[in-house]
Amino acid sequence: MEQPSSCPRQQNGSEGAPPYVTYAHMDRLHELQQPRSDSPRELTFLLISHVKELLFRAVLVEVDQAREQLRESQVDQACESLSRAVRVQRLLVNVWDTMTAMSPDEFLAFRDILGEASGTQSFMYRTLEFALGNKDPRTVAQCSRSMDLYPELKKALYAPSLYDEALSLLVRMGAKIPRGVYEREPGAPYTPSPAVEQAWLAVYQEPTRWRQAHRVAELLTEVSYQFSRWRATHLLVVERMLGSKPGTGGTAGLDWLRSVNEHRFFPELWTVRTLL
Repeated sequence: MEQPSSCPRQQNGSEGAPPYVTYAHMDRLHELQQPRSDSPRELTFLLISHVKELLFRAVLVEVDQAREQLRESQVDQACESLSRAVRVQRLLVNVWDTMTAMSPDEFLAFRDILGEASGTQSFMYRTLEFALGNKDPRTVAQCSRSMDLYPELKKALYAPSLYDEALSLLVRMGAKIPRGVYEREPGAPYTPSPAVEQAWLAVYQEPTRWRQAHRVAELLTEVSYQFSRWRATHLLVVERMLGSKPGTGGTAGLDWLRSVNEHRFFPELWTVRTLL
């Protein structure tokens, strides 16, 4: 079966191909989409899924840099990395618009082909969540079989998160936060702390004195905000296409997405706003 809207590519390897094609392996990239139905919407679904996966990686690159830069107290550089991460996150949110162009009947025409496949199984998405600090035991259990297959996933689970490094920086700047809050057991879930909330409160009450910490706080909040926007848009897209049907991969569909949508990265940066 010939794929719909197939991309032109060389038939005899990459020899003689334009430099851009050989440098970026574009021939190989376009061979990755292998629809299993005649629906052109399935090809679109695969293309957008691959775009999202690559953008997750682009966000992770910046988060990893910011994490290292915070560890080295390179605050200005870390803020630049976080700013770049936010730009990519905005792209991720906008990617959902392509999915909303697909009507429910068009999606259902190939949905059964997905079987147990679900976007929640993306190892890059989970690696990013771990790097940001969402190390919920339930999410760890869901991807436990992938840990040895994807070393970066395992590394992110057992490494200090971006928020851990931000809190360590705050302590080096003079904040009073118990050591056990920011130097926790690797892989353990984060528990919100009143001491951390008070530390961020001090930053917001005296932004001139805590200029660098204030900038980090706002950029972390923006990263969390964009991630929550992505989840909320995901919820709306699923409701538009599937209604209340069970989700793929064995999830509970809308109910599961609604519960996930309540999660916030860097929780004290959200709750501190009530205290101001």
